[in-house]
This record gives sequence, C-alpha cells and structure tokens, in this order.
Amino acid sequence: MKRKTALSSGEELLAQHLVCYQIEYLREVALIPGRRWRWDFVVGDLAIEVQGQVWHKGGHTSGYGVTRDAQKINAAVLAGYRPLCFTTQMVESGEAIDTILSAKKDGSYPLHQ
Repeated sequence: MKRKTALSSGEELLAQHLVCYQIEYLREVALIPGRRWRWDFVVGDLAIEVQGQVWHKGGHTSGYGVTRDAQKINAAVLAGYRPLCFTTQMVESGEAIDTILSAKKDGSYPLHQ
C-alpha cells in the first residue's frame, strides 16, 4: 500500500473534528509489524479509515482491493484493534465523529440520523 502524500477532504475534516473534541490521535500508522498497511487514524484501540472516492472505480473497489482491505481489517482485529471505516460523506454528515465518540464512551453504536 502506497503512503499517501496528501490528506483527502474527508481525512482533513475528520482531523478537524477530532481536534474540536480534544481527541488525541495518530496519523498514517502502520499497526501490523511486517505489513505496509497504514491506517488513516488511530485513536486508542480504534483503527480508522476514511475512504475517499467511493463512487469512482479505484483501488478499493476492485476485487483485489476489496480482498486487500478485508485482510487489513482482519489483521487489525486479530492484533486487538477495533477498525472503523467511513466514507467522506459519513465524515461530512457527522456520523463518523458520532461513531468514534460512542465507541470511545461505551462501545455502542449511535443511531445517527
């Protein structure tokens, strides 16, 4: 997986949300030794990905990309992390930060409207 050179608009906005809620986070973290996978954010035991252009054909929508993403998520779970994946639209609507706040609080999923 290539290292990103610039943040997507969804990643930029989620970083702003985390700062507003005074949530400490790490960026572009390789969680699994020996693998080059990086997670966009790590907040405690939450491994967070923001999927950018989900409506365009790209690396995450090919069969290979979906398989690679599944392997990355499974490896994070086996390493003791709780993966969360969001689209840019979920970040923009507030669903992403609501989910993160809920996961940090008690692990329950918010009923975002």
